[in-house]
Amino acid sequence: MDDEQRLAKVDGLTNIRKEALRMAKEGADANQVRNFISEGKKTLAFEIPDEDAFKKAVGATKKYRDKMNKEQM
Repeated sequence: MDDEQRLAKVDGLTNIRKEALRMAKEGADANQVRNFISEGKKTLAFEIPDEDAFKKAVGATKKYRDKMNKEQM
């Protein structure tokens, strides 16, 4: 992820935080706020994907799968 994408992601997370705080101050239910944050983070992840994190997750999955295959032999 380049610096521009990181900055956009930080801005998006900051906006989610501001809106969640506003919702809480206006008396929104805790579940509503939590759902808003979860959905906002999911949307942001699709709009600005973190390819580095994806590659790390794929690598970890492959290592785990290889380990499980060796144990089954």
